[in-house]
Amino acid sequence: MKKITAIIPARGGSVGIPRKNIVPIGKHPLIAYSIIACKISERIERIIVSTEDEEIADIARKYGA
Repeated sequence: MKKITAIIPARGGSVGIPRKNIVPIGKHPLIAYSIIACKISERIERIIVSTEDEEIADIARKYGA
């Protein structure tokens, strides 16, 4: 079975909801749910979050991306 690399784009400068990727939804920031979904997948072996925002990058690393 082929393994997949997931790429999650996460801009820090959202117009509609500023910094939406780090806004808490329930117990986790929004970006965490995408990372967790990738980690659950048996085919995804690597998760990359593409961002220009250091805070988003830190949170992504904390959740295993």
